Amino acid sequence: MSNGKADIGLVGLGTMGQNLVLNMADHGFHVAVYNRSGDVTDEFLRTNPSTPGGLTGSKSYGEFVAALKPPRIAVLLVPAGKPVDSVTDQLISAGVAKDDLIVDAGNSLWTDTIRRERDYADRLKFFGSGVSGGSEGARFGPSLMAGGDAKSWKRLKPIWEAIAAKINPKTGRPLEGARPGKPVKGGETCAAYIGPDGAGHYVKMVHNGIEYADMQLICEAYWLLSTLLEMSPPEIGDVFAKWNKGDLDSYLIEITADILHQKDPQKKNAWFVDSVLDAAGQKGTGKWTSVNALDMGIPAATITEAVFARIISAIKDERVGASKKLKGPAVLSKRTIGPRAELIDAIRQALYCSKICAYAQGFQLMREAQKEYKWSLDFATISRIWRGGCIIRARFLQRIASAYEENAELPNLLLDRTFKRHINAGQQAWRQVVSLAATAGVPCPAFMSALAYFDSYRSKRLPANLLQAQRDYFGSHTYERVDQPRGKFFHLEWSDPDRPQRPA
Repeated sequence: MSNGKADIGLVGLGTMGQNLVLNMADHGFHVAVYNRSGDVTDEFLRTNPSTPGGLTGSKSYGEFVAALKPPRIAVLLVPAGKPVDSVTDQLISAGVAKDDLIVDAGNSLWTDTIRRERDYADRLKFFGSGVSGGSEGARFGPSLMAGGDAKSWKRLKPIWEAIAAKINPKTGRPLEGARPGKPVKGGETCAAYIGPDGAGHYVKMVHNGIEYADMQLICEAYWLLSTLLEMSPPEIGDVFAKWNKGDLDSYLIEITADILHQKDPQKKNAWFVDSVLDAAGQKGTGKWTSVNALDMGIPAATITEAVFARIISAIKDERVGASKKLKGPAVLSKRTIGPRAELIDAIRQALYCSKICAYAQGFQLMREAQKEYKWSLDFATISRIWRGGCIIRARFLQRIASAYEENAELPNLLLDRTFKRHINAGQQAWRQVVSLAATAGVPCPAFMSALAYFDSYRSKRLPANLLQAQRDYFGSHTYERVDQPRGKFFHLEWSDPDRPQRPA
């Protein structure tokens, strides 16, 4: 244990907190640590007696604050909500000063971060940073989305850029090989300043919403292969491993293949995935993304369907009861399903096309948010820092970065020339898969919503004309006319038999 003043401190020694501390210490930073339970701190220091940067344990907030070099930097990795305010207030009571920087690295709601920066402005510098990559990312290189005061970022930047995941600039792929005490060096860093106040936490929230959609789409692809082709988990794992060598190359595809090859350690001659209960959990960030999309008026249907898919999975007992009373279509014949290899490839194309739509929705949401909150988001940079460290890291993101480098004002990823070409190439297979799923009664809400999103976005005309007429009929909500300038509204006098039309 070092006796010198620490470069940075961290409160909250859960799995993420411990790994982030070790990551910082591996890069030569002396880190002070504090946890509400002193036993956790003692055990952490006992099992990590020597690190390149050094660790200092603290038994109280007072000791923690005193252990830090002024002006201080302290990272919080505590549950979102009231605990963040509580810990911040206790740090103030313990001696944190106006020039000290408090970095909330948890999954906080971006509006809370905006509020905290404002409310604590005369007592400290409050800063929010999204951290993605799970426990492994925290240990060996996460994706870091920093949001707050630009001057505060300059102080945090050397540490954040050092500990973030690194990318090979030539291939756009993560640099691998990091191990305890031996971090990866060189490459492009997956840390960036996103914008003021809550921008970092907002972008992290959208990342998580996209993650929900990406995971659900992969699950639907797995389920189609399992139900329609009756493939075993390791057979499907082989398919995912093959897909991981092409356009779908990503962390989530990679771990899916690994999971599907895993045997059940508690049951002989069984596969692990078959023993896992089909009831998914969630921590709320996907829901936040969906709610925000509704508030912003942005169609993020695939992300929202992914949230609903988790919700309906959770009512397991009710679904079991319904399955005994509600019948679906008859099992499809092999002739209807078609050749096995062709369907496998069609599902691959459907997964890729749906993935494009899910990411398009997330970036469209961020595009609207920057107007609402007066941010200036660099979507190419956001794409680049998502290439490594985070859960949605993928080869795919290199192309998204290129799309925004070519056109920073791109309204939707579907309009990028490369993605447009990919959608055109996979569209027939995508429709085939969705049609087959509907005919067979296999639930694929994310695939279906992504296709509906694509068809809606490319449609010059939608049936909303009838909907608006209905609204005018029962609520006098007015309507616009196709033969009049946009912004000019009318109302039809529905109660009058002659029904005169007048400007609203």
